[in-house]
Amino acid sequence: MSYYQTLRKYVGNETLILPGAAVIIYEGERVLLQKRDDGDWGLPGGLMEVGESFEETAMREVKEETGLTINKEDLVKFDTFSGKDYYVEAPNGDPYYAVTLLFTTNQFSGELTIDLEETLDLKFFEMNELPNKIRASHLRFIRLFQEQQNL
Repeated sequence: MSYYQTLRKYVGNETLILPGAAVIIYEGERVLLQKRDDGDWGLPGGLMEVGESFEETAMREVKEETGLTINKEDLVKFDTFSGKDYYVEAPNGDPYYAVTLLFTTNQFSGELTIDLEETLDLKFFEMNELPNKIRASHLRFIRLFQEQQNL
């Protein structure tokens, strides 16, 4: 059972503040997106577990969701996102505010592998040809990255 699921046992559906990490994995002007079990496309990433650093969270989530391995030294901190714009309601309706440390990397190894528990599909998309059904916050992250990189 994950940390946030354990918390939910004690706080019910009260609003939580949950830290996590997401990773822009890119090759040139293409970005890896994961089609999640709710049907939305998004960046690999997820919530922190007890004792993890943001880097460890990013590496674990990428491995679990994509099968790819990323080394800590290859993660580039992009920015931290928090506040009222990052209010989320989980598919079951549980509310929380996400505190997300966004990383970028173009260094990875392994084969793309779909984890059927969380992932329906994995695909590299041209950053200017992203799917329509993408999480709003993740689209914002990608657009900020494009601006910074002049892509």
